[in-house]
Amino acid sequence: MLDILFALAAVAIVLSIAWFMSNDKKNIPYKGIAFMLISQLLITWFMFMTTIGQTIIKWISDAFNKLIEFGMSGVDFVLGGIALEAEDTSVFFFDVLLIIIFFATILSVLTYLKVLPWLIQILGGIISKITGLPKIESFNAVNSMFFGQSEALLAIKSQFHRVTENRLYIVSASAMGSVSASIVGAYLTMLPEQYVLVAIPLNMFSALILASIIAPVTIEDQDDEVDINDVSESKSVFEAMANGALDGGKIALIVATMLIAFLAFLELVNFMLGAVTPGWTLEGILGTVFSPLAFLMGVPAAEISQAGSMMGLKIITNEFVAMGQLTEVMDSLSDKTIGIVSVFLTSFANFSSIGIIAGTVAGINNEKGKIVSRFGFKLLVGATLASVLSATIAGLFI
Repeated sequence: MLDILFALAAVAIVLSIAWFMSNDKKNIPYKGIAFMLISQLLITWFMFMTTIGQTIIKWISDAFNKLIEFGMSGVDFVLGGIALEAEDTSVFFFDVLLIIIFFATILSVLTYLKVLPWLIQILGGIISKITGLPKIESFNAVNSMFFGQSEALLAIKSQFHRVTENRLYIVSASAMGSVSASIVGAYLTMLPEQYVLVAIPLNMFSALILASIIAPVTIEDQDDEVDINDVSESKSVFEAMANGALDGGKIALIVATMLIAFLAFLELVNFMLGAVTPGWTLEGILGTVFSPLAFLMGVPAAEISQAGSMMGLKIITNEFVAMGQLTEVMDSLSDKTIGIVSVFLTSFANFSSIGIIAGTVAGINNEKGKIVSRFGFKLLVGATLASVLSATIAGLFI
């Protein structure tokens, strides 16, 4: 019972912070927000607490694992001849990041065939109808569950002339608060599948909830149309495969490059902190800062410092750095902590995402790119609050 009260307090704090940040409190869509909160509770209960939900998680997980096997066959063909010092040695770039290439290829083909755009348009239309949120924002929220930040925003570039500043905040928040399906396979090699899979729909709703409070929108019907006719530039299935593979390769290299830089910089910062004050580390400082929040989210008191450390580390670096830390200590943590932290980490909410989103928007419309840069920190705060909301709701059922 006490856990429920703390979780309710965490949710209340998150929503209150968003309300104080709101630039148009009179037009906050409370009805739609209430529906989305209820939907989150029902989805989490269904996936965690029912036999059917657990069966669905198992089925989706098995499907992803089979796809990972297919992807590894390509990796093994290209890199199988590389000798490692020990048979059980795992190379992160080979075993995790290169899987992204195959998943990006699948998504590209499904996009070319109009399967994904059709599904996304239907789901987005349903969310828009029930919540009262605009179609473009709803479409983009669903689209962000499948594609990365840049790809999700590029999918609505033909509608950018209709996107006001508040609408721009919402679509950007959805892009930052989500993860792409092409990278989910990599996450599943590191984290328990049930937490990664439940985080995907939870984060979609959380991003919409927080963004709709912070930047509410009111629009006319003529400014709310979604066009999916030009979502793919490929002229054939084979070109779609090639484009998807190249995009996946770029993502894998970008993630690898960022990990090298962030982890090296983290070691540098820890060395400098230790030189000034022996025993100090950035992870330890972040653990102290985020401990109260982790406690309210439902993390057991004995583990709040470790959980807070990983949460803070994810925000200042990226989710892969924090996931790597989580995998190292997972055996010593409770299921509740693992679940809450895993859901929190399964999003793109970090400082580097501000630049990615601002750069993407600037490529579509330079003036709107400047707007995103201006509210970049506010965007990160909103996306982080969305991660807190998702993780707190998940923690209620663990």
